[in-house]
Amino acid sequence: MFTGMLHTHVLVVSLFLILYLVKTFLLVIGKHDTLDKFSKKTKVAEMIISTLFFLTGIYLAIYSGQRGAWLWVKLFVIACSIPLAVIAFKKKHNASALLSLMFLVYAYGISETKTPFMSDNKPFETGNLQGVEAGKAIFDAKCQQCHGADGTLKLSGAKDLTASTLSRDEKIAVVMNGKNAMMSYKKQLTQQQIEDVVAYVETLKSK
Repeated sequence: MFTGMLHTHVLVVSLFLILYLVKTFLLVIGKHDTLDKFSKKTKVAEMIISTLFFLTGIYLAIYSGQRGAWLWVKLFVIACSIPLAVIAFKKKHNASALLSLMFLVYAYGISETKTPFMSDNKPFETGNLQGVEAGKAIFDAKCQQCHGADGTLKLSGAKDLTASTLSRDEKIAVVMNGKNAMMSYKKQLTQQQIEDVVAYVETLKSK
């Protein structure tokens, strides 16, 4: 269910951004008559897309285990973009439209990276811990919010790790590249750290 909602949300957000880009482009180049005609023709579609944007976003926020300051920043930025967009297209105000577009793109970037800075390449420090102990420290910091302490929480569409049938190499690939709502960790963790966290995950089967 969560994964389906996530894909729907990504689709409607993409469509919303395309519509907004077209409208902003027409506004900035001064094609006001064309903009009015385009807005009239796409009014129903835009209402449907906006509603789905809103509803799927609420669902993901409620049932996601990935929460933090980034989520509140994202919601604040989106809330700021709405009145700017209304002003832009009612008053034909270019600067407001461009600023609103920048806010929306920024909010999208926050969603993808899970950080207000849209970059989280700082390596994770495990101190003197090694092997499974290092893996547990990484799991507790990066994975527990969705998978739970015992691997069975299943928030954000996460799988029950205690019932996983993936091979060790397949698990390493998922941690490296991400899957569905799970982000890629290849820029945050070293190869050894990824192997350590997978080694820890494999111990959850016997718990």
